[in-house]
Amino acid sequence: MRAVGWARSLPMGASPKLARDWARARLETLGWTQSYPQTVDDVLLTVSELVTNAHVHAHSTARLVMTWDGRCLHVTVHDDDAVPPTPRAPSRDRLGGRGMLLIDALADGWEARPCPYGKSVTACFRPPSTTGTAP
Repeated sequence: MRAVGWARSLPMGASPKLARDWARARLETLGWTQSYPQTVDDVLLTVSELVTNAHVHAHSTARLVMTWDGRCLHVTVHDDDAVPPTPRAPSRDRLGGRGMLLIDALADGWEARPCPYGKSVTACFRPPSTTGTAP
């Protein structure tokens, strides 16, 4: 199997928009922006949420890695905090806390893994099947 991947470090001052723009450019090289625009939107929202979590909750540089293995686009953000993310129930009393719920709804799957110096959170996106689908 042949895989392709890209990596980008986003320090604390870097905006989620910078991460989204970088990710969109990588998705363009795969042809996803033309073929799978809805999936691209889901990936970009996930990138924004994961980078924001690294900056806000881990107080860390976000190390963004995207890998396409021909079946799944893996979007991984590594940060310096070993505490795994936990989806929280939405609340009218909090502004935040919905990011992992969004990722859970948008991605085909996600997982968090501890690393020697923090954690990695990975979301997987499969392109929609074009066989047997109605227009």
